[in-house]
Amino acid sequence: MIILGIDPGYAIVGVGVIEYKGNKFRTISYGAITTEAGVPTPQRLQKIYNELNLCIDTYKPDAVAVEELFFNSNQKTAIQVAQARGVIIISAVNKNVPLYEYTPLQIKQSVTGYGRAEKKQIQQMVKMMLGLNAVPKPDDVADALAVAICHAHSSNLNDRLNINKM
Repeated sequence: MIILGIDPGYAIVGVGVIEYKGNKFRTISYGAITTEAGVPTPQRLQKIYNELNLCIDTYKPDAVAVEELFFNSNQKTAIQVAQARGVIIISAVNKNVPLYEYTPLQIKQSVTGYGRAEKKQIQQMVKMMLGLNAVPKPDDVADALAVAICHAHSSNLNDRLNINKM
């Protein structure tokens, strides 16, 4: 299964593509879609949409996993990130790729076994689980890979549950 994990953002969208097969991970690609401050919102959202479409076309994921929004105290930032997240969702839907959403708590629990894990713990586990030489930077990229890992674990659990129901 090819999974595209996404950490939504307005200035930086973390993107990670992994393969999960036989309880083993293989890192395919990771990086960030960045938009520049000062560029009008419609153009920033268009860039996120276009680059995400290119990523989906290139890697042909079986699933897109997106982190749900965590609202902070800055309302303007929350609205901008929500708009970017909407563009991300539409991109997956328009490409007919199944979309899954996970809370930060679910992601932390899946990657570290502890729902209140610190960011550094998550980053180190992503590095270890994917056999990377270093923690991916910026942080948004490591977060995107964590979302993809979370989906792999969740889909594996769902597969086992479906098998047991037969």
